Amino acid sequence: MVTNTVFFCSIFLIWAAFLEPGLLAADDGGVVRREGFEIIIGGGYSPPPEYEEECPPPPPPPCPPPPSPPPPPPPRPPPDPNARLKIAVAAIRKFERKITRDPQNIKKTWVGNNPCNWTGFVCDTVPDKNLKAVAGVDFNGYDLGGGEDFTLDGFLDGLPDITIFHANSNNFKGGVPKIDLKKLRYLYELDLSNNNLGGEFPNEVLAATKLTFLDLRFNHFSGHVPQQIFTLDVDVIFINNNQFHQPLPKNLGDTPALYLTFANNYFTGEIPSSVGRAKNLLEVLFLNNQLSGCLPYEIGNLKDSTVFDVGKNQLTGPIPHSFGCLDKMELLNLAENQFYGPVPETLCELPNLSNLSLSHNYFTQVGPKCRKLISEKKMDVKMNCILGLPDQKSEQQCSWFFSTSRKCPDPKSLLVVPCGRYPSNRPTASKPSAMRTYDTLFPNRP
Repeated sequence: MVTNTVFFCSIFLIWAAFLEPGLLAADDGGVVRREGFEIIIGGGYSPPPEYEEECPPPPPPPCPPPPSPPPPPPPRPPPDPNARLKIAVAAIRKFERKITRDPQNIKKTWVGNNPCNWTGFVCDTVPDKNLKAVAGVDFNGYDLGGGEDFTLDGFLDGLPDITIFHANSNNFKGGVPKIDLKKLRYLYELDLSNNNLGGEFPNEVLAATKLTFLDLRFNHFSGHVPQQIFTLDVDVIFINNNQFHQPLPKNLGDTPALYLTFANNYFTGEIPSSVGRAKNLLEVLFLNNQLSGCLPYEIGNLKDSTVFDVGKNQLTGPIPHSFGCLDKMELLNLAENQFYGPVPETLCELPNLSNLSLSHNYFTQVGPKCRKLISEKKMDVKMNCILGLPDQKSEQQCSWFFSTSRKCPDPKSLLVVPCGRYPSNRPTASKPSAMRTYDTLFPNRP
């Protein structure tokens, strides 16, 4: 009996544990309630676990460190100190093979690889590269020559650091090679005078915007001189003794040049009035062309000019009174034209005038100041139509000339005096200048 009772109680407790984990108890009102309990295998009692809140997620792992920078590149090798010289040597050696005429044996000095020691070449340091280079060529008077391939191609344009190229009195043929500004950045003097160059005017020189000296005289250039030549910032333009055949460009007065020589060509038409705007002009030679028409009064604006030569042309008309404003004029040549009328006394008052040539024209009268210059042998009026003076044209020659009516298009302009003084309020004479342009009338450069 006792055994059955214990078995039943055990069954009851196990069942109660499955149905409700708690003990029966009575509350204050006598109602039986269950208190939770837990059966621990092996015996004993453990209270129920308390509720635990969910843990936050763990923080993300830190970012990996950035990769290490690449190692610095190895240092550049130092520049070859002879790099620019090597470029020049290559062009010179190529040119050397063209030379078959070398009367002064300058090629004998072209030994080794240093052109700085060779005759005809000058070296200097290139400003933006700090490297030595061939900076100048001076072949003046060497009379070098060769076959039909004796040209400037590959030579002038093969010397990228050249500043001065002088080749007066040689035997170069062909034309002027194209000038690449990216290569010839420093070229400012170009003298190709007294060679056998020909063809149209070498427009290639217009690309040399740093040019200050251009000498193309005594060659065989022909055709037209481009107007752009007068916009270059040059000091010198020598193109005399070629075969240019055209009217003088209208924008001639735009030039900033100091010296112009157009002599011994075939320029035609009138002298453009723009010449009066060439305020820097010191000397200009137009002699021995085919110029015609009357002289523009604007010539009187050339207040700093010392030489003005239009001899041996077909110019006509009276001398403009504006010529009395040319206070610095030393040599004025109007000879061998068809000028006529009285010679203005203001012209003969010019304080620096030492040579006034009016011969072989049709002038009819000179005043006392002009006669004084004649007596001092500063003024030549031979072969005119001036009564009472020796060595004049015959009466028949003068009568024939004046039998035809002659008139300038704007006769009133001949009376304009741009300096605003008449008869004169003149400065005193100054020291004579060293005339430069007449030397250009000889082939060999002095």
